[in-house]
Amino acid sequence: MEKNSTQINIFLLQGFPGLMDLKVLLFIVLLLTYIVTVVENVLIISLIKANHELCKPMYFFLGQLSFIEVWYISVIVPKLLANFIAEDRSISFAGCMTQLYFFSSFLCTECVLLSAMAYDRYVAICQPLRYLFIMTYQMCICLIALSWFTGFTVSLIKISFISQLEFCGSHVINHFFCDVSPVLNLACTDMSVAEMVDFVLALFILLVPLSITVVSYLLIITTILRIPTTQSKKKAFSTCASHLTVVVIFFSATLFMYARPKKISSYDMNKLVSAVYTIVTPMLNPFVYCLRNQGLKRAFKKALSVKITLSEVSRTIPSLQM
Repeated sequence: MEKNSTQINIFLLQGFPGLMDLKVLLFIVLLLTYIVTVVENVLIISLIKANHELCKPMYFFLGQLSFIEVWYISVIVPKLLANFIAEDRSISFAGCMTQLYFFSSFLCTECVLLSAMAYDRYVAICQPLRYLFIMTYQMCICLIALSWFTGFTVSLIKISFISQLEFCGSHVINHFFCDVSPVLNLACTDMSVAEMVDFVLALFILLVPLSITVVSYLLIITTILRIPTTQSKKKAFSTCASHLTVVVIFFSATLFMYARPKKISSYDMNKLVSAVYTIVTPMLNPFVYCLRNQGLKRAFKKALSVKITLSEVSRTIPSLQM
């Protein structure tokens, strides 16, 4: 497409203009949130890698989810932190499209991965005798590869249409990162095709995984209700309660933001919801899984006890040499 002479090459991220008086406090809170999120997700990955007890499909998927969320939050928060302390809150057109692409890719990948995790729980609870036969290592690899391929391909198609638009009006993005709706609001050429493609792909990448997840849990609930003893019902439900909690939070926020036409105003509510699934959710997910998952809790206690033992030994050896 031939570029107009007024084509914008630099955008300005507006962020949270009403909270600039609290920018130091917000910077500290966001920095601590980012550090905690990265550390706890890396800890989960390390626990899964180091413990043979956790060499199961459920934890294999969980490790992938933690890996995604480390990068997911890293696409948004470092730039947001820089904007709090820097006078210049600008971002280049290429930088904006890059941030939008990777953010969208990780978001779409997580959608598909959550549905794969729901399918795993369905097989474990509804077809326990066939679980090891169905959820083989090769099957897990295929589901994970499908998640990454679908997420990045869908995002590539979306961004290829958005990046071809011309932006020649206001250069202020009314958001704290480059998201689809605020960016589309700045376009000064016909965006109907780009908007429709993005809307259709958003519905596809959200509703298909969500449908798989909903059907899986309906079958899971039906199976659990048929279990005769209350204790067995609680045990069966406990294996998927943490995943169900994460699914409800994630899809509630993403459906609110993306399962609708994109040329909308970015109100403060939009920014708040965006903050929930880009910053808060990645931090809370490890807590949800660790608090509700007995395997992870045992692995963490084991790792902690080994560290304490090694610390005591290291203090004892010098005293014996004296």
